[in-house]
Amino acid sequence: MEEKDPRRVFQGAALIARLSKMGLLDEKEQTLDYVLGLTIEKFLSRRLQTCVFTTLKLAKSIHHSRCLIRQRHIRVGRNLVNVPSFMVNVDSEKLVEYAHTSPLGGNARPGRVKRKKQAQEKEGGDDDV
Repeated sequence: MEEKDPRRVFQGAALIARLSKMGLLDEKEQTLDYVLGLTIEKFLSRRLQTCVFTTLKLAKSIHHSRCLIRQRHIRVGRNLVNVPSFMVNVDSEKLVEYAHTSPLGGNARPGRVKRKKQAQEKEGGDDDV
């Protein structure tokens, strides 16, 4: 297609806007030439699994971040996300955190093992008195 073709201009602008919103193109890379230069690594760095491990440091490894996501410990904004391949936008990257229901977040009900230990401590503490 020619550069001045209205279809190319319209669809090219929409593509660039969508890729910029996803964080794949910088502000200085706002032309169609840079779209062809996108690499697989740029796409993989925008996955929720990678963001939880690298940028947010909520997990100890990539595998741990995948487990946290699949076990419903991570939310994006108000939405509980359990898909590790979820593509994180630039805007929603700030909203990735532990879910309200997750015992890892610190503000929810303790997990099964911790509740069991607390119950044993209560029983053990009553016997000493």
